[in-house]
Amino acid sequence: MPQKKSAISGQNSQWLRTVRPVGVYGLYGMAFAGDRLFAIDPVRGHLLDIDCTSDNTTIINPYQAEEFTDVTGLAIWENTLWFVRDRSIYFCPDAIDNLGTAKLAPQLFLSLSYPANGIAVWESTVYVSCQKAGYILIFNRHSAETITQFYAPGIGIENLTVRGEQLWVCDAAEQTVYCMDRGTGEIEFSVLTPFEQPTGLAFHVNPSTGKEVLYVAYSGEEVYIRDDPNAADPHQLAIRDRVLIHPLHFHYNREGGYALSNGYLLEMSYVEELSPLDEIHLDSLEWRIALPAETHRQKLRAVEAIGMPFTEEIEDGQRIAVFKFDPLKSHEARIFGWKALVEVWSIKYQLTPLDVEEESNRESVLPPELQERYLVDNDRLAMDTETVTRAATEAIGKESNLLRKILSIRDYVYDKLSYGIKPHIDPPDAVLKKGVGSCGEYVGVLLALLRLNGIACRTIGRYKCPPYADRLRLPQQPDYNHVWLEFYIPGFGWVPMESNPDDIREGGPYPLRFFMGLAWYHIELGKGIRFESLRLRGEKVHKSELPIGDLALNHIRFTIQEELPPPGE
Repeated sequence: MPQKKSAISGQNSQWLRTVRPVGVYGLYGMAFAGDRLFAIDPVRGHLLDIDCTSDNTTIINPYQAEEFTDVTGLAIWENTLWFVRDRSIYFCPDAIDNLGTAKLAPQLFLSLSYPANGIAVWESTVYVSCQKAGYILIFNRHSAETITQFYAPGIGIENLTVRGEQLWVCDAAEQTVYCMDRGTGEIEFSVLTPFEQPTGLAFHVNPSTGKEVLYVAYSGEEVYIRDDPNAADPHQLAIRDRVLIHPLHFHYNREGGYALSNGYLLEMSYVEELSPLDEIHLDSLEWRIALPAETHRQKLRAVEAIGMPFTEEIEDGQRIAVFKFDPLKSHEARIFGWKALVEVWSIKYQLTPLDVEEESNRESVLPPELQERYLVDNDRLAMDTETVTRAATEAIGKESNLLRKILSIRDYVYDKLSYGIKPHIDPPDAVLKKGVGSCGEYVGVLLALLRLNGIACRTIGRYKCPPYADRLRLPQQPDYNHVWLEFYIPGFGWVPMESNPDDIREGGPYPLRFFMGLAWYHIELGKGIRFESLRLRGEKVHKSELPIGDLALNHIRFTIQEELPPPGE
């Protein structure tokens, strides 16, 4: 599609941009015919022709909207338009050549036992996703006979597209795009999407580079403050539709066993403001704050001091900013910390239970130094209590595979707990009895159950950037800190797992989006060490002896500077 110059903005509109179609309530299904992008708005039944350079939106079924209401999947093969509505699959022969000039005449292809969600067509094959059945169904395009079926890779509503020998699937609940072998249904790799609720996907060639790009549609809602001048309280909380199309960049590192997707350059600042609760005088105080870690998905580009200088040290391979007070006087006023430029990506590790089958005897292959640090109760984990030991046994049942054990423990904790924020962290035995926990308490229970089953694991965190990837160059403050964990796979390394965000429905099934995966907005600080600590006269100070929260208030700010070029380029 050629680039255009907007007469309104006076700027060149780039193809690789966030597209926000005008007057659209939702987008389900998406397909290209040449350079034209078609999608369906199931709320209004509008079949749309979307100009990705200007957001201009044209309804091409103005007299048949009712016939297309509740359509959730769309595909184009040659000149034929395909779509799914409820349990039925339809096609419109020669529709693309005649759009806007003739009335569409849908013909029934076949009807299913359950509602269909997404559709893709390639040569003589029709692929249909069906969440209720849990399968992707494959039919012969000419005879409508069933060819075979694949297990659906996720648990949510899925939409489809085909590229060569690959079947691509986006799952709204999983916030994930899967690349599958369209002949066998085997998942080649998967990537997280930068926004929630992906509801359509399609490939097209970027005219600037000649490279094929995957575009993903997102349909959801966002909360905003509505100004109502007629109300006694004019500022009211309201909800509106949020619909956009954005290029999904990805890079599959087959040797490393992980895939990266859309990255962002973040400016993060972490600052402490001295505000002691009591009068205090401390000699030779070192205030140590971890810097952003270097990982497969995160790179520290630059860091500078805020308020007062610091020196750097390395602790267990992690960079630490050390602020020195000699002494810290009573009523001393200080603001100190650091500002960092960090490259972050979403990551998804591509491991299966079969990949770790040989690690059945976990402790025999775990390095001794990891056993000493990450299989013991070193943080009030209550691993010797009856409540926790019983839960550790119940959680895995008779499972012996390492990954299945970990997933069983995660699901067990999700079954037992509901999320709730509290001002303090209770030990795992108390949390299990109450059935309610914060992210830190989820982590505590997971750590205890994993370690009792011989699985080395550790806490990681500490903050998440507010997850609004399209709000560039606007300062944003997270409301809370956040922690998750990593578990160790012998012969592979440390792999992340979120604490509670995938606990989204009572009794499951639970998404796998953050099982062995992290979104771009997770910031990893101090892996395997304490994020923030104090030393007096060179000696470590336990957090219970001198709580940092009694000395200072922290201020955290994120600014998304730019979206990064595609990974691997």
